[in-house]
Amino acid sequence: MLDGLSGLTGGAVRLWRFDGRGLRVAAGVDPGWSPPIPRVAGVVPTPTGAAWLQPVGDVAGFWVEVQGDDEGAMGTAAARVVPVLAGLLDAERQRAFIAEELADRYEEIDLLYAISEILGQTVRLDEATRIIVREVSTVVGARRASIMVFDEAAGVLRTVAARGFGTEGLAPVDPEDDCSVAAQVYRERRIITFDPSHPDTPSLGCGDDRGYRGHAFLSVPICYGATGEPLRCVGVINLTDRIGGDRFSLSDRKLVAAVANQIGAAVENARLVERDLGQQQLQRELELAHDLQLKLLPSPAVLQGDAEVAARCFPAESVGGDFYTFTRLGRGRVGVMLGDVASHGYSAALVMALVMSAAGIHAAASVTPDETLSALLDSLGTELSTTEMYFTVFYGVLDPLTGRLDYANAGHPHAFRVPRFGDPERLVATAPPLGLATPGGIDRRQVPWNLGADLLVLWTDGLVEARNDAGEAFGEQRLLATVCARRAESPETIVEAVLSEAEAFGSRPSDDRTLLVLRI
Repeated sequence: MLDGLSGLTGGAVRLWRFDGRGLRVAAGVDPGWSPPIPRVAGVVPTPTGAAWLQPVGDVAGFWVEVQGDDEGAMGTAAARVVPVLAGLLDAERQRAFIAEELADRYEEIDLLYAISEILGQTVRLDEATRIIVREVSTVVGARRASIMVFDEAAGVLRTVAARGFGTEGLAPVDPEDDCSVAAQVYRERRIITFDPSHPDTPSLGCGDDRGYRGHAFLSVPICYGATGEPLRCVGVINLTDRIGGDRFSLSDRKLVAAVANQIGAAVENARLVERDLGQQQLQRELELAHDLQLKLLPSPAVLQGDAEVAARCFPAESVGGDFYTFTRLGRGRVGVMLGDVASHGYSAALVMALVMSAAGIHAAASVTPDETLSALLDSLGTELSTTEMYFTVFYGVLDPLTGRLDYANAGHPHAFRVPRFGDPERLVATAPPLGLATPGGIDRRQVPWNLGADLLVLWTDGLVEARNDAGEAFGEQRLLATVCARRAESPETIVEAVLSEAEAFGSRPSDDRTLLVLRI
């Protein structure tokens, strides 16, 4: 970049950064000396001759050096270079911020994923809570941790799992005990934390020696609310003996609070099974999972003003692996993603949730669709490898200013451009499905786009592979014929027509079904 700017200005360009003592080379060839820092932009002497030194806009600590023979020309050249460098440095700062945010999000995603696995693999309360307390304490860095669950029959809080100490002989706690922090957390349904390093932190409990090696603690209520029922506290998670410093940070509190409801769901589901409440109660919980997953999918109103879009998703079971998302990318550009996780049910739904959590961040941080899918592959590679799962996904960016669709297609065959006149055009795959694709093997393609006329039509295979009583599949041709017959109508009308046609065909779906139609 500096070589290009040097060519633009007609002289050498170098970027310096103030390190607290003096200027150090940040970009460009190190000349072996450092220039003095002027009070304002202007000419400074250097061992190789005069040079113009100017701060880089509002980016603190950065200075640009432009060399030349004429003071006026150097000042003019610096004025042209500074906005470019300021933009690049600001973009780098934004990328660093996004990377930090993504790292924090992944910590939460990993913990949620682990707890969701527990929910799907075990129904025993003692087994579930033992694994959960291990996972949470590891992420937060606590040597000692415990989960207490409210025993409705006895009316007490019992320690059902612990790490760093044994549960044998531990007396249950009365929720009305004024000397118990856990009882107070349970009663008030709020987080209580103690930081001995902060002089304003009040002392809690009754002043007795709790036997902790450290003094800081973090206690978080575990709450749960079924559909149509108020939120209620089912227990408390306690963490002490913080590794690497005797205080729990704000991020620790946020992380544990973020997963507390998920822990509550796991604990409650295990208790429901242990108490054998029957199929009706279990069905209610499945409906909750179904509703929660569908709420992850965005509303078409997200793109209001930029595009017309209609979409429907129907899991084959209570939850599924189909997903879609929309993204506003600025200047009228719209990002559209649709994918299909291999298989269906809870395992596919977990992968779907991971993809949805990461897709928005990657789409905003990447420039092109192939970069977005490559970033998805990098961030989810470990999960896909350990679960031996994969998913097809199409991601396209429609730009009304250029009249073009840029897209990357990882093994998703059901992606089409339907023009106002003529035959539909398949948007062919540019890579294998994610989980089977190799890093660096995702390509990008471009197709022209007629604004207000062309349709982007995406669906998953459950829609066209559904069969009627005669064993005949609904098929791609029927779907496209219905779309083409109504291509001048609104996306909502088209989606309703296709789904009505599929229903009239008598299809019996055995897989998740999703359909998306968009016009820009």
